[in-house]
Amino acid sequence: MKAIRRFTVRPVLPEALRPLGELARNLRWSWHAGTKDLFRAVDPDGFPAAGGDPVRLLGTVSAARLAELAADPGFLRDLAGAADGLDTYLHGPRWYQGQPAGLPAAIGYFSPEFGVTAALPQYSGGLGILAGDHLKAASDLGVPLIGVGLLYRHGYFRQSLSREGWQQEHYPVLDPDELPVTLLREADGSPSRVALTLPGGRSLHAHIWRAQVGRVPLLMLDSDVEENEPGERGVTDRLYGGGSEHRLLQEMLLGIGGVRALRSYCRITGHPDPEVFHTNEGHAGFLGLERIRELAGAGLDFDAALESVRAGTVFTTHTPVPAGIDRFDRDLVARHFGEDGELPGVDAGRVLQLGTETYPGGEPRLFNMAVMGLRLAQRANGVSTLHGAVSREMFAGLWPGFDPDEVPITSITNGVHAPTWAAPEITRTAVGRIGAERTEHALSVGGSDRWDAVAGIPDAEIWELRRTLRAQLVGEVRTRLRASWRGRGASGAELGWIDGVLDPEVLTIGFARRVPSYKRLTLMLRDRDRLTELLLHPDRPIQIVVAGKAHPADDGGKRLVQELVRFADDPRVRHRIVFLPDYGMAMAERLYPGCDVWLNNPLRPLEACGTSGMKAALNGCLNLSVLDGWWDEWFEPDFGWAIPTADGSGLDEDRRDELESAALYSLIEDRVAPRFYDRTADGLPERWVGMVRSTLATLGPKVLAGRMVREYVERLYAPAALAHRSLGPDAARELAGWKARVRAAWPDVHVDHVEAVAASAPDGTAELGSTLSLRVQVALGALGPDDVEVQAVSGRVDEQDRIADARTVALKPAGGPDLDGRLLYEGPLALDRTGPYGYTVRILPAHPLLATGAELGLVAAPTAATGEGAGVLLR
Repeated sequence: MKAIRRFTVRPVLPEALRPLGELARNLRWSWHAGTKDLFRAVDPDGFPAAGGDPVRLLGTVSAARLAELAADPGFLRDLAGAADGLDTYLHGPRWYQGQPAGLPAAIGYFSPEFGVTAALPQYSGGLGILAGDHLKAASDLGVPLIGVGLLYRHGYFRQSLSREGWQQEHYPVLDPDELPVTLLREADGSPSRVALTLPGGRSLHAHIWRAQVGRVPLLMLDSDVEENEPGERGVTDRLYGGGSEHRLLQEMLLGIGGVRALRSYCRITGHPDPEVFHTNEGHAGFLGLERIRELAGAGLDFDAALESVRAGTVFTTHTPVPAGIDRFDRDLVARHFGEDGELPGVDAGRVLQLGTETYPGGEPRLFNMAVMGLRLAQRANGVSTLHGAVSREMFAGLWPGFDPDEVPITSITNGVHAPTWAAPEITRTAVGRIGAERTEHALSVGGSDRWDAVAGIPDAEIWELRRTLRAQLVGEVRTRLRASWRGRGASGAELGWIDGVLDPEVLTIGFARRVPSYKRLTLMLRDRDRLTELLLHPDRPIQIVVAGKAHPADDGGKRLVQELVRFADDPRVRHRIVFLPDYGMAMAERLYPGCDVWLNNPLRPLEACGTSGMKAALNGCLNLSVLDGWWDEWFEPDFGWAIPTADGSGLDEDRRDELESAALYSLIEDRVAPRFYDRTADGLPERWVGMVRSTLATLGPKVLAGRMVREYVERLYAPAALAHRSLGPDAARELAGWKARVRAAWPDVHVDHVEAVAASAPDGTAELGSTLSLRVQVALGALGPDDVEVQAVSGRVDEQDRIADARTVALKPAGGPDLDGRLLYEGPLALDRTGPYGYTVRILPAHPLLATGAELGLVAAPTAATGEGAGVLLR
């Protein structure tokens, strides 16, 4: 018979074992080896059966076993040590507490997904894993972050394969009572909830679940509550599921409801309110509108509230293509923010303006979440140096008149949480060399350019470690592959061949990620005969482990998965290439360490960062990748190989794939495999081990999430907190009024005349090291000198007189206005570079509370008739 209702009965722990409950509820266990070992000791057989989840484990342990543990002095001693260690971790000073005063008291970090642990499956791919690593690194550093997301009752989806290799999706129901989360409650014990107003007199209610990620609380909103109608109850059913209105409601709940949930949490717990709000991608962008509503209720008008909100907001974009951005029909958005919708007191017309694509080629009928995110944030960043440049190009239309390199979007390259992703064997090796405390600091906080201790590890020890990790992966692959084939309908009698799948001594290449077309899952299949030769080479064979999920609505991605699976099913090669379904964190923790080479072959520059290769590198796995994302930034021949690309050559996609796949095969055949199989007399691949050593020693410290979060603190969070504090109500009103005045007056601002004198070169040329004297006449209309900055911009020029590597120098007023009201600005221009050289001048708005001169998107530059010449030629 089928139960009509399901619920979870939680165990009552004996008094002596009560600390187990606190250890289980804090997700620090997911990256703390000692705590994992403690729970493994509770039930060695039950721990893997529970998926390594202490909450599930404690729900299955018998009362007799609990009583036995409560009387075991050794276990109680270990339990006390783990509880004391957690208490010290939670309440002792960390890196953040040792920084100079002035850092934000709290930061709200909003993301649509969080990949903290497989026991809390609230992620689909890289964005969520990055968000989870961000929380964990913030915890290790002591950064007072509060995570805000949604609790999806079906998560993303579980993947299996049909007999024909077609992806099938499954959506198991997640019971919060079986997850490592607790319900946020008011002082009277009732569940704390938030509510959004929907058109037609409806409401969207949500409970707030809290997961504790070390020191960092993660708040997740859940719409599956009795107060909701069936439609609203399903808003948080699936991650990235449903139609357009469903997604809009999810994003309204995340942004608007998330701010309200955060306020409730701070009120109930006494936690400081955030001074800085960080929007991880545009999905949570509506949080800025809720904060504008809050300030409007405190007496600020929309423009002043907008300035206040912008000052304390950070926006991170993760997509390098416009198609990856959520865009909604304007009428749909207008309906939800109209008179009977959300945000009373906030003009719906102003809301729509924030998301309007005003740049050339923009679609005026669509509401762009990333555009709104950029307009609501004073500080924005991409997630690698290359992605920052791509983002500045992609969004340059929002700052007309500025070169892309001046668009105010910086970059902070992603990192990965080493305590999560480094294999225990790697960590134990480090502890044996430098001790537990220094290892914990090196992996969590970082700060050094090199891990010099790696130099002292003998080649033989590094190689044996790599062999051990590869052998573990082989065992894991065989177990998962057998389960996959059973799920595809095969009987045990058909699967004897799986015992020979992969070889612990063969060069192992890994490829695992989501399966959008640009990541090119099947590039390796372009020339199947050549790939087969590589797999079956008599002296230098390779083997490949592949995993990945296509979006449920992406039939093209599913066809790619099926194409790969069918190739891997071929009896000729199935012992050398495998596809593992249901890629997730649990699989990844074995996959990254066990591979010798990590393959990444996206269409450049469509990989924003690509952190899977970072996780592999932390384990001594070498990267074989297109120069995209982080690899474009940090590639060195000591760390792996760069796949040549055919981007920018005007080739069609088919020809490009042909060229790049051929380059991939050649690299493996001519350089990668020979390096791996080149052995000394005692069987050591010395040159390969040297690359592993360089990867660990030099690349390891760079790829840390601790490094990433420290950069966010120093470069974005601290300046945002300072700007937020500087923009009280009066200052916000003044800045908003000043901006309105500048925008109104800007049509009358222009450069009237430019002249330059090079005393040493009256014939129009100049010597290196000499100085030009610039004199510029400008008209400012209703503005004054304090409202603007007049700049000289100079540098080498190309054939079209475009200035590269520009340098700017502020010119100074020289006296009052002339009879026509024009002002004279003067200044020197040092000629410090040889070759074709040019300069121009421009006028920008200037105010102490602007983050950059480009913030307003206003610039006045000379016309063709303004100056005496195009520039100066140096010799």
